[in-house]
Order: sequence, then structure tokens, then C-alpha cells
Amino acid sequence: MILSNSQRSTTVFFLTVFVSICSVSHGQQNLKLWYKQPSKQWEDALPVGNGKLAAMVFGGVKTERIQFNEETLWTGEPRSYAHKGASQYLDQIRTLLNEEKQKEAEDLATREFMGVPMRQMAYQAFGDLYMDFMDHENFTDYSRELDLQDGIARVKYKSNGATFTREVFASFPAKAIYIKLKTDQSGKLNFVLRMDAIHLDKKMTANGNELTLHVKVDKGVLEGVAKVKLLTDGKLRQGEGKITIENATTATVILSAATSYIDYKTVNGKPGEITSSILKNSVDFEQAKKGHTADYQKFFARFNLDLPANENSVLPTDERLLKFKDVPDDPAFLALYVQYARYLLITSSRPGTHPANLQGKWNDKLNPSWDSKYTVNINTEMNYWPVEMTNLSELHQPLFGMIRDLSKTGAEVAKEHYNASGWLVHHNTDLWRGAAPINAANHGIWVTGGAWLSLHLWEHYRFTQDKEFLKQTAYPLMKGAAEFFVDFLVKEPKTGFLISSPSNSPENGGLVAGPTMDHQIIRGLFKACIESAEILKTDADFVSKLKMIIPEIAPNKIGKAGQLQEWMTDIDDTTSHHRHVSHLWGVYPGEEITPVKTPDLLNAAKKSLEFRGDDGTGWSLAWKINYWARFLDGDHAYTMIRKLFNPIMDASIKKGGGGSYPNLFDAHPPFQIDGNFGGAAGILECLVQSHLGEINLLPALPSALPDGKITGLVTRGAFELSMEWKSGKLVSVSILSKTGNKCRLRYGNIFAEFPTSKGKSYRLTRELKIM
Repeated sequence: MILSNSQRSTTVFFLTVFVSICSVSHGQQNLKLWYKQPSKQWEDALPVGNGKLAAMVFGGVKTERIQFNEETLWTGEPRSYAHKGASQYLDQIRTLLNEEKQKEAEDLATREFMGVPMRQMAYQAFGDLYMDFMDHENFTDYSRELDLQDGIARVKYKSNGATFTREVFASFPAKAIYIKLKTDQSGKLNFVLRMDAIHLDKKMTANGNELTLHVKVDKGVLEGVAKVKLLTDGKLRQGEGKITIENATTATVILSAATSYIDYKTVNGKPGEITSSILKNSVDFEQAKKGHTADYQKFFARFNLDLPANENSVLPTDERLLKFKDVPDDPAFLALYVQYARYLLITSSRPGTHPANLQGKWNDKLNPSWDSKYTVNINTEMNYWPVEMTNLSELHQPLFGMIRDLSKTGAEVAKEHYNASGWLVHHNTDLWRGAAPINAANHGIWVTGGAWLSLHLWEHYRFTQDKEFLKQTAYPLMKGAAEFFVDFLVKEPKTGFLISSPSNSPENGGLVAGPTMDHQIIRGLFKACIESAEILKTDADFVSKLKMIIPEIAPNKIGKAGQLQEWMTDIDDTTSHHRHVSHLWGVYPGEEITPVKTPDLLNAAKKSLEFRGDDGTGWSLAWKINYWARFLDGDHAYTMIRKLFNPIMDASIKKGGGGSYPNLFDAHPPFQIDGNFGGAAGILECLVQSHLGEINLLPALPSALPDGKITGLVTRGAFELSMEWKSGKLVSVSILSKTGNKCRLRYGNIFAEFPTSKGKSYRLTRELKIM
């Protein structure tokens, strides 16, 4: 057959697209965020991190900017936030609420019940590393990328007849950020290396092949030191706190940073000595790269989600994001999003570090939105929703470390504010582990932050079946959180039910008595404590007490509009589109409202979500994905996924609905990382659910995802699952039993139950028959 020129062109085009699609048809083959131009804004830059250090790589040509952070650089100082003697006003506040005098109750609480000071502290940007390149104004063939498979950011372009490349990664083993610069033309690499910071109190110096940046935070006691070591085959000269590199072919820049913070009570660390030691013991680039890749891969390679690619899948990430808004037929984009969330967890939450905050560990401001701290009325918990399911269980540990600290500071708050035993946390905490109510009485007095955090301990046990962890760590902390509510719950005069008062329904409706969300969380905590104690065969009297209290707690109620009531009284505004839908906590991440056991409540919860609408901020959209997955409505969940992927290309836009920035950071707006983690959890919740004592396969599969494979997904009961589906139907499933528990599987109306042996794998057919 003879083809015309136009037919040849068309054939070549489609063959090229076909080859490109084939090359990315498996999820592990195209796990890159990539772009054809340098970053124009912080939300275009690409993140790297090792849990303690974090940096944004801009990929500039004339000037490269590496904006970096160290997780312990915050304002403030060691202190107690507890308001001494606040408990003497508790009964008066409760009485005012019972008398429906909300404003008077809020005014009294503002004067006498809030934390001291009333605002917590802020996470700080640390500094910037710049590389100013000579004669690079004109360039071609530009590309930059973040490869999720090895955790390395890369830049490549041509200028003045030479090709220039950069590689950037943050090494956990080496405790440093490494940057390798190369050119393919000998002696063509010329640049100035310098550091700076937006802190007022700062000092930059150069000495030999090293740069030092010293900063001290305003409104606080902490200071930080960042040091850079340069290794190159070029010539060096220093001046004015900078290093000039000339006639080089290659250069390696090693960045370390530390602060004077030791723990939330101690701030006499020696950051200069720490950073000097790190640089003194640093290895060369290739050795560091090898160590980094091996360390990173031991986490990342455990799990894979493979969804089909198409012609949109080979587009640059920013173009792909724009395309998805109008043509959302790009399943592989969801797989990339899930793996990006896993990458962000690996790079922001390592054992021995602090947990991921409101922005993970990435922040370029001294006054970031909401101080970039830990908001525990949803956002901090959401950061850890995918951690167990995506086979990253160890990365939960930083959160557990913070919970241990909060159990101590929260015990003081429990005593001073509520004259209660146990411990609690209100809606925010910070580096100094503040646990008292802050900001404003109408939303800051919310008592179940510690209870919700404690349930992450229980979830870790459910996924791992680690009884030693349950005995030594989880149960003692959970019991302390429960003991607070045993003392705190009070009878509501009209109904006689035990209620949570004072509190609020985050962050809606002001200070109230008896918000639905509180009662759901408290029941969940009590039940987790009961089950834990029975597993450990301990605390029979405490178990009996909790069993007696649970039925006395105010139950979920259905209102006149058919909605799940947010409060004790039926006052829900069905026209409100508030971003928080907190009273549906019992649907997700809780599990007391389910299709089988409580269908009426489930329908009421669905009605509430319909009233709130499908729009929202980024994290709100992510939570709604999980709700619709638990409602077993995969197509509606996919609608919410599309909204979470809504492109927000200009980060200066702070109003309107949420979505995703060009670097796929979640947009509240502004940037909050919780939507990345919550969105990933929601996508996976459509594919596998395990919260009801069985593993439910493809419970809410969207019609837009008819084909796929998943490997290394972990479920409750300590099972590791691999699964394939085609044309919307299960093909096969494999189950690895990690501890030898009985396995219960469900696929539609098919149910299977079988004993397992520890360490043994079981392959089953679509009919759930063992092969």
C-alpha cells in the first residue's frame, strides 16, 4: 500500500503516540512530574526532602533557586499554654450554653478559658541557596522533572552550545541535600554560589569552599545554621559571602541545616557543630546518590498502582492537569497522584523526625497561612490517612512521637481547664506541643483533637497486629485520652444524655453543647480502648465503665430535612456549603455509620453531604472523595477527584474552590498538603475497604477506572494485597498473610473466609476461590 505524505505524517504521529503510551502503560514506568519550562512561582517548583530537611527546586536557567527548610525552625519558646485556674469557669460556660446564651458563653470563654497566649507559634522558612549562571540568558531543549521512583529532581537544557544538567535529592542517610551540576563541554560551567534568607536577623559568610548562613527567628529563641560545601574541578574565589566557580565541568553542592531546638522543653542545641559534622563526614555525590536511592526505594518500591495510560499521559504535568479538567480520561494520572502522595510522606515524615505539618515540611514564608502548624480537627490526621494502606507503616512514627508529647502537655490542660484526669488536645498544636484552646472561643474550644489522634495508634495496630506496640504505646495513650472524657462528659438537662460541652463542630456554628462529631469520636475511642484492653487481657473495671458510658452518650440523630444532625438541636442550615462536614466523621474515617448496620443514618449522612455540595477547599474535596467511597458511589467519588484535580495555575489566587497547583500540591487555596494525602486515600478507598472486619474488593470502583492493577496494598488484619481488574470486573487477587489471621474477603455478593498461616500467600479467582 502506498501512503500519501499526509497519511505518512498521520501514521508517524500515531505510531509516536502509541510508542509513548506503551512506554508508560504500566504505572511504574511513568512516575514523573515534568515540565518544559522553569518554575515561575513557588507552587511550580518541585519538592525534595528527607523528613528533617525540605527544599523546593525551581529549575531556573539564569538563576537556580533552592528554597529550603529545617523542620524545627519555629517562632516561640518552651512554655505551657495552659490557662491556670480556667476550670473554675467551666460550669458557668456550660450553664450559659444550656440557656442558649451562646454569645455570653463565648465572651466568658474568651476572657477566662483560652490558652495563654491565645495564639500558637509559626513554622518558619529557613533560607535560599542560589546559583547564578553566567551567559545563560538564551537556552533551548529545556526540561525539568521529579522522578518518584528514585526521589531525584533533574534539570536539563542547552546554552551556548553546551548541555547543562542538574540533579537534586535530599538524603536521609547523609542528613543533607545534594546538588550535582554538570556540562558536556569541558570548562563551560561558570556560576556564583550564594545563600540568603528572608529573616531580618541573618548573616552570610564564605570560607574556602564553604558557605554559612546563620539566622535567628523573630519573636522566638531559636536560631539556625545552614552550611554548604562545594566540590568542583573548577577554580574558586570568595568575596562578599559568595563563592564564584569558573571553568568547571562538574560541581557538587552539599547543604546541611540545623537549629538549636532539642525537644519541646530544651533549646540549647549547637547547630553550627551539627552542620559542620555533617559536612565533614559527607560522602561524594555518587556514593550519596547510591545510599539515598537504596534508602528511598526500601519504602517506595513496596507498593504500585497501575492504571492505563493514554495520549494525555505523556503530556508535561502542567499541561496534563489542564487537560484533565476538560477530558478526565487519564487513569494513569490518578496513579501518579497516589504515588506522589507516598513520595511526599516519605520525604516529610521519617522515623526520628517530626510529623508532617500543614504544609508537610515545605514553606517559604515567615508568616505562613495558619502558621503552617498542626491543625488536629482534620488536617494533621488527614496527612496520615494513606500511610498504613500504602505500605508505609513506619512513617506513622513521627505522629506517635508527637502524641506522646501531647499526652504530657495535654494532661496539664485537662487539669487546669477541666479539672479532669487524662489528657486532651484542642484544635491546634505546634512545635512546643501546645494543647490549650487557641485563636477564638467560637472554634478553638474543641476537645476531641487528642481523641482523634489517639485513634491513629489504634489504626496502626489494626493494620500491623503488633501487640507489643499496642501494649507499650497505643493502649496507654488511648486510655489516657479516654480517661479525660470519662470525667468530662456531662448530662444534657433536656434529654439526660451525656454530651461534650463546651465544644464546637469544626469550624461551624460557634461554641455549643453536644456536637455530633465529638460524640462519634468519643464512642470510637471508647470502643478502641475496650477492644485493646480485651486483646491485652487488662483493665476489666475500666472496660466495664466504658461499656456503661457508651449507650449514655447522645446518639446520632436525623433532622427534619432528612439530614444527619450536626448538633443536638435540629438547626442545620441546608443551604450552607461550609467546607467542614465534620458530623459525618462516623462515615469516614470512623465506621459507626455503614450501609449494612445503619442504613438510615447512612442515607441521612449522604443527604447532609448533598446539601453541602460538591465544591470546597482542597482538603474538603479530598474528604468528600472518601465519604462517597464509603457511600459505595464510585462515580460520585470520581466527580470529587476531578474537582481535586481542578488546575489552579496562578498561586496568587487565594479565593474560590480548591484544586491542584502545577506541581500537584493541594490548593486550599493557598497550599496545604493534607489534600494530597486525603485525596490519595480516597482513590484507594474506592478500590479496597477493610474497616468492617472484612476486605471488600472494588467496593466503589468508578466507571472511569475499568482496568487496573495494584500490588503491595495493606489492609486491616495485617494482609498485603495484590489485585487485577478488567472491564470493571475483578480478575484475580493475591493475599499475603503477615501474621496468620483469619482472612475474610468480599467482592460484591461473593464472600470467602479462610484461615491463613503467617508469611504465606494465597491466590484467589474472581469467585474468591483459592487457586
